[in-house]
Amino acid sequence: MPNVKVAVIFYSTYGTNHQVAEAAAEAAREAGAEVRLLRVPETAPKSVVEGQEAWKAQAAKMAHIPEVSADDMEWADAYFFCAPTRFGVVASQLRAFIDTLGGLWSAGALADKVVTATTSAQNRHGGQESTLLSLYTTFMHWGAIIVAPGYTDPCLFETGGNPYGFSTEAGVFDDKGRAAVAHQARRLVTFADKIAA
Repeated sequence: MPNVKVAVIFYSTYGTNHQVAEAAAEAAREAGAEVRLLRVPETAPKSVVEGQEAWKAQAAKMAHIPEVSADDMEWADAYFFCAPTRFGVVASQLRAFIDTLGGLWSAGALADKVVTATTSAQNRHGGQESTLLSLYTTFMHWGAIIVAPGYTDPCLFETGGNPYGFSTEAGVFDDKGRAAVAHQARRLVTFADKIAA
């Protein structure tokens, strides 16, 4: 069994990315990893969140999940990031968290970690691929090792064939999506284990 520590780090406004993150965490555990499911802190004003019933309900649903910290980033061997697309890049809440990691980055504490990412958008052409590619650019600055799913399993073709990471429309996460996410999470654990060996 792998001796790998995986941080599944997500931001979710209405629940899609929360579901994806839970599926990734479950698959990573089944692959033998020690997993922390962690949410990104909300940066939107409380009045805005509470002004939309669906957003408010999702925030309450996730309240028991710990917020990610720099300590979690140091602890993990591998990261599975999951957040929605906003205007062709990742949601600002995740970007804000990433922007707090300068101290770890400059100390080399994020280097040689294994990383992958998933996303969602309002529609299929809402910037999903550019979101994943922009996240991977950041991870390259860290010196992290990107483990994209590529075309390594037939299940990926059933969800649109995105080689960069699972992506979906907001509110759509079915069994085919779960299979693609599980494959991506298992692949992450496999490569983290190889690197640690």
